[in-house]
Amino acid sequence: MSFLVVFWGFFMIVFMGIGGYFMFRKFLKQIPKQDGKSIMDWELYYIEQSKHMWKENEKLLLDELVSPVPELFRDVAKQKIASKIGKVAIDKGINYINQETVIEGYILATPKRDHKFLRKKLKEKKIDVKPFEPLFKLSKEDYRSNWQADYKQN
Repeated sequence: MSFLVVFWGFFMIVFMGIGGYFMFRKFLKQIPKQDGKSIMDWELYYIEQSKHMWKENEKLLLDELVSPVPELFRDVAKQKIASKIGKVAIDKGINYINQETVIEGYILATPKRDHKFLRKKLKEKKIDVKPFEPLFKLSKEDYRSNWQADYKQN
């Protein structure tokens, strides 16, 4: 009986720790930065500003690209990636989001470990990856302090 109590206590502590970790991450994203807006504020801003630019095909492509994310976290991942895609579209000054913009935003918003799936999916859809190679090199593991300047040069 005491073994069951110890096991249950350990089980509860582990799951409370995991839940606390994810709550703390969300809390950190809501802390205002130097410009007075938080990461979540900027995500919502770019989504709102680019909402009218999305076409149905691009929405479906985004849904396909976030499909390997566990369903519990899919909405959060989709919001983060969609905001990056919106930012790319606004920075480029384009009127609508096209397939290239979706791929570019996805590459910039996701860590290097997710790019293997993206390459596989693009190969299935017969989309050439070569134009995006410089962006793959800028992925999060390789970011330097001046990655934004390098990105603007490309």
